[in-house]
Amino acid sequence: MKNIIKSLFIVSLLTSSFLYAKSIELSATVISDNEKYITSRFMGFIKSVNVSEGDIVKKGQLLYSIDSTEIDSKKRQASLSVQMYENQYETMNRNYERYKRLYTKGLVSKFEMEQLELGTNNLKNMVKISKLQVKEVENQYRYLTIKAPNDGVIVRKNIKSGEMAIPGMPALVLSDLSSLKINTEISEGELKNIYVGQDAKINIPSMGITTKGKIVAIIPSSNPMTHSFTVKLSFENSANIYPGMYATVIIETK
Repeated sequence: MKNIIKSLFIVSLLTSSFLYAKSIELSATVISDNEKYITSRFMGFIKSVNVSEGDIVKKGQLLYSIDSTEIDSKKRQASLSVQMYENQYETMNRNYERYKRLYTKGLVSKFEMEQLELGTNNLKNMVKISKLQVKEVENQYRYLTIKAPNDGVIVRKNIKSGEMAIPGMPALVLSDLSSLKINTEISEGELKNIYVGQDAKINIPSMGITTKGKIVAIIPSSNPMTHSFTVKLSFENSANIYPGMYATVIIETK
């Protein structure tokens, strides 16, 4: 009799564990947690585009370049201003030196000498300002070559050669392959069964990869159409996994 009761107790425990333990399987997508929108800081016609969608790029690699015609024109104008002010300064300074000698001999008034001194100093300042303007224009050349800020893959291209590059308008979208995450959605009713830090199993069928994952974020913003919440998971990354790949997530719950 005791053996029968013991057996029934064990069966009861096993049945209870099956009743309260279950797996949640979710469809998911590989995403980059560090996606950058590449844009230019200078307006101008695009001279060349060196990448296409799907290209893997390295940090510092040239992505596209902008024509320098407008900056070349500004530099010429600024350089001409420097030359003009330098010529005027040299002439004014010679006259000022001459008037100083004449003043010591009492041949010119102090007012005339001081006026020349003021004009000389003003022109000297204009030379300095115009040279700074040349440097400012020259600094703009670095904005004509747009390079990759980090390693990644080009997932979107919105520009072509000959088009106008507009500051603030995304030209390229670069996804960082070293910062991949799994993005999925879970129903509102299952929220009580998951938590940040919870382990999960990640499958990427196209690559035949099964790996470990961990919930790193539960976004507290419900989709009003589906009443679901976004969940992000980190996972043990391996080569040849790219943003946009289909994945499945299996979470064991109790």
